[in-house]
Amino acid sequence: MGTKQKSLMRYGWLSIVAALATIALKSYAYWLTDSVGLLSDAMESVINLVAAMIMLVVLYIAAKPPDEDHPYGHEKIEYFSSGAEGVMILLAAVSIIITAWDRLKNPQFLQQLDIGIAISILATVINLVVAIILIRVGKQNNSITLESDGKHLMTDVWTTVGVLFGIGVIFVGNSFEETLAIAKSFGLNGWEILDPIIAIFVALNIVWTGLQLIQRTIHGLMDGALAPEEQSEIIEVLAQFVSKNGVTYHALRTRYSGARRFMSVHILVPGSWTVQQGHDLVELIEQRITAIFENIDIDTHLEPIEDPASWQHLNGHHQNLRN
Repeated sequence: MGTKQKSLMRYGWLSIVAALATIALKSYAYWLTDSVGLLSDAMESVINLVAAMIMLVVLYIAAKPPDEDHPYGHEKIEYFSSGAEGVMILLAAVSIIITAWDRLKNPQFLQQLDIGIAISILATVINLVVAIILIRVGKQNNSITLESDGKHLMTDVWTTVGVLFGIGVIFVGNSFEETLAIAKSFGLNGWEILDPIIAIFVALNIVWTGLQLIQRTIHGLMDGALAPEEQSEIIEVLAQFVSKNGVTYHALRTRYSGARRFMSVHILVPGSWTVQQGHDLVELIEQRITAIFENIDIDTHLEPIEDPASWQHLNGHHQNLRN
């Protein structure tokens, strides 16, 4: 494992430490206030911890070089991390909704909201700092695992902001006699009904995050093509050589495998060209594409443009995919 991979492992440990710290802080805040909103927030931090532990293992395996059993590398294991995280998020959301629904039917008075809010703010700052670091490093190193974990933490930040806003309204509302009287007219000791309502909204937001992660996982496992903007960059490079000296291309295919990109393309040149001429052209094309994408494997097939067999691919089916 190289220095770069070891460096990424450090951020996995950073995420684990941050998750442990926020779990402790948010659980203490829940214990002080008895807020189901803060309970839902703490439960999401448990998800963050499990996800961070999975991420650490995944980063270790993904960093291994290709071998005889895995000639295309181990990067695809990153989808295990995102898939597992997505499922755990959905399970946590269901648990939050069940707890919040029970509290909605039986509202309870919240206590020590000022201290609970202060502790949760500290936990949110920790998540925010770590999320920014993970997203930045993930983008710099083309690590989907780090970037997705950072975005999940950022979602946790906004979740906590929503919970704190609701609890703040409860705290302020209960501090004024007029607003407290309005709440009591609905049979409540205060504005506590907002707590489970916000917890349910938090759970729905978590469901959305989980579904997005699962969708992204399925796309990767199904060898989904590169993003349209990335494909456009590849096509722009290939277009620079089309119609020059009778050169064209077809059968362009792309896919992701974790942080690594793969592409294959058929380059068609005049049959009168020498092997050296064709090789030089392919090398030039590959150099320009790898200059755009640092982490990409390119499989280029050179063919004579005059031969009808050059236009047959996809298990023998004749399809012209020339761009």
